[in-house]
Parts: sequence; C-alpha cells; structure tokens
Amino acid sequence: MPLVLPPNKKLAVSISSDFDAHSVWMGTFGSTSPTYLSRGEFGAEVGVPRLLETFRHYGIKTTWCIPTHTLQTFPGQCEAVLSDGHEIAAHGVYHETITKLEPEEERRLMELQIKQHEKFIGKRPRGYRSPAWDFSDTTLDLLEEFEFTWDSSLMGRDFEAYRPRPVIHQSREDGNTFGEPSTILEIPVSWYLDDFPALENLPRSVGMASTDDVLKRWTDLFNFAYTRVPNGVFSLALHPQTIGRGHHLLMLEQFLDHVAGHSGVWFAPITEIAACWQD
Repeated sequence: MPLVLPPNKKLAVSISSDFDAHSVWMGTFGSTSPTYLSRGEFGAEVGVPRLLETFRHYGIKTTWCIPTHTLQTFPGQCEAVLSDGHEIAAHGVYHETITKLEPEEERRLMELQIKQHEKFIGKRPRGYRSPAWDFSDTTLDLLEEFEFTWDSSLMGRDFEAYRPRPVIHQSREDGNTFGEPSTILEIPVSWYLDDFPALENLPRSVGMASTDDVLKRWTDLFNFAYTRVPNGVFSLALHPQTIGRGHHLLMLEQFLDHVAGHSGVWFAPITEIAACWQD
C-alpha cells in the first residue's frame, strides 16, 4: 500500500540529518583521537548552523536523528534544531554498534535513550534510526515493545514505505522464512543517498568523491522516484560534519534547487510522512 499523500502531492521528500558529532568516532569507529573528535566538533559548531540556515532558506522542515551523547555534549545546537521547528528522532546513545551488543545491553541502551530524550527534549521520540543503519535479531521487537511509530534504517525498498518482516528462520539450503509484518513503518534508507560514505575521509576507506558525481547520483535517483513511484518517499540522509563543508553545502543547494523546481514535491519530517500510511 503506498502512502496517501496530501492533495496535489506526488512524492514525499525526507531530508534527514544524522547529527552524530563526537559519538560516531567514539562509538562506531572506536576512536577518541582529538583529530577525529575535532571533525565531530566541526559538525556541531559549523555544520549545524550552516545546515539550519539552508533549511530556512528553502522553507524545509526535516528530521534530525541525534544520539543522546550529542544531546548532552552539544545541547545548544540541539535546541536550535528544535527552535527551527525540526523533529528529533532517536539514534542510539553513543552511536553504538548494535550487532555487537548482547540483547540485555541493547535493551538497556534503548531504555536509556528514551529516558534521556524525555529529559532533554521533553517527550519520547516517535521514530528511530539505528546507528550505522544496522539491526540485531531483537531490534525490531524492541521498537515494537517501546511503541515507536517508525524506523528509518532498513533497505527492503528504495522509494516506498513498508512494514518490515523479520526473518524468523534462516537456512542456506532450504531458504529463509519471514514472520508477520511489523507494526513499525519503515521509511527506507540507502547508502547511495547518504553523504557520509561518499564524501568523508574514513578510517576504513577513502571516500572524498567528486561532488559532481554525487550530485548526479542524487539527481538521477530523485528523477526516478518522481517519475516512476507515485505516492513514494525519497529519503536523503545528511551529516552536519560532512555536508557542512563549503563545497558539499553548495552541492546540496544545487540538489535542493532541482527538487524544489518540480511540482507536487512535499518536503516533510518523517513523522508527518509516516502519518500518511494507510493499512
């Protein structure tokens, strides 16, 4: 079932910001090097104001996926996100690697991030994005138990919202078996629509791709979604410490000019998009 978008809208566009700051280097990459932490600091001190200014210029409301480590380390920037009318979703505690956690620890961290969201933001998060976009065998169950509305971590579709099904039995010889669709609505992501792996200089690989190449990829994918996926959702994931670099921000603004030039495009936070789903 496709989304039922507002009148005269043909494609929902989610621009989301994963505001990881220090946590991605400490959690996913396991580094406390001052050099790596300074890249996270750039994201907070330089990238966030630049990105918020860009969103104000285009009149776009977005979703920010923020680890609670960032909420505590850079509270002023998080308050600025809220003051501009953007949504804040859950994104782990310290950008932990979900697949390396024991079930009890994953549950503890899920409970902790909800508690910290309530403390710093004043309410529970409606949505969740896994750090590094990965799930354990129990993540989906936890999201259902703690009554999240949506997730945006999986890749079972490209431009369509869907209800993910857990793989309840795996067999290399007999095939895999799916369980029932989840109560969680998935707003899918894609590594092709993420600035971080393509544009960053990462410890495990060197990205730093040409902005012309990345812009062409994003534009091609948007054009496909716009022309071929009615009532679909196009989800672009940004990181302030990446997209906030001057040449990257210019590329983003060229892309937004292209998208905004199409009629029937609906820029919206993920929770508003998820509310358009009808079973």
